[in-house]
Amino acid sequence: MNRRIRLAATDAIYPAAALVAAVACWWAITVVTDVPSFVLPPPDAVLARLIGNPELYAINAWYTLEKVVYGGLVGIVSGIALAAFVAYVPWFRRAIYPYLVTVRVLPKLAIAPLLLIYLGTGMGTAIVFIAMITFFPLVLNTAAGLDRAPARHRELLRSVGAGPLERVRYVDVPYAIPGVFAGLKQSVTLAVVGAVVAEWVVADNGLGFLILMGSENVSPDIMLAALLVLLLEGLLLYGGVVALQRGVDSWLDLEGGGS
Repeated sequence: MNRRIRLAATDAIYPAAALVAAVACWWAITVVTDVPSFVLPPPDAVLARLIGNPELYAINAWYTLEKVVYGGLVGIVSGIALAAFVAYVPWFRRAIYPYLVTVRVLPKLAIAPLLLIYLGTGMGTAIVFIAMITFFPLVLNTAAGLDRAPARHRELLRSVGAGPLERVRYVDVPYAIPGVFAGLKQSVTLAVVGAVVAEWVVADNGLGFLILMGSENVSPDIMLAALLVLLLEGLLLYGGVVALQRGVDSWLDLEGGGS
């Protein structure tokens, strides 16, 4: 336990040191180069903007988080469900898998105007857009993970009379967990990006909308403040996935040790 705490502390120190170094470089650039504040405001000006109106950023951060959570859940649940069909229904895999790979490389930003035409503006359109972005990494990584189990392990279960559900629980799922969480990490980061794009196109609130308004009013301090809040939100979501993965890994280790 102590070793894990030390490792966690070490993992936190390096990113914190990198953040301090980045802010120091940012501050040095504004001082040494005399860059105008309307081009690049110093860190203290951005901090003053945050402190001066925290409700504005908190409310819009909540709106963005709401879109990320709802859209992400839709994409994650549908992605895992489709991945199960791809992994366990051979004819379905042959029919649909090439299209999943092809559609994944399609720029999602090109789909946003179509959603605007078909669904209009508002929360529902943003959720659909985010779900589409989070869907593909998860379905492909999960399907690949479910196929990762060695054939000899499956044969061993069949030899002792285990059914399909036992095979899924004791063989397929443990081998699929790394792939599932790899997809989740991609999906979480893409969900934040998707929320910002959606707020640029179809929403009238959220951090993305705040960034857009700051751009139109040539207020980089507002934009940078919103970006900092967005960065913090993305890091917290990603950290939540990492913590969940560690919990699942510990649970699997305990279960494996007890069995």
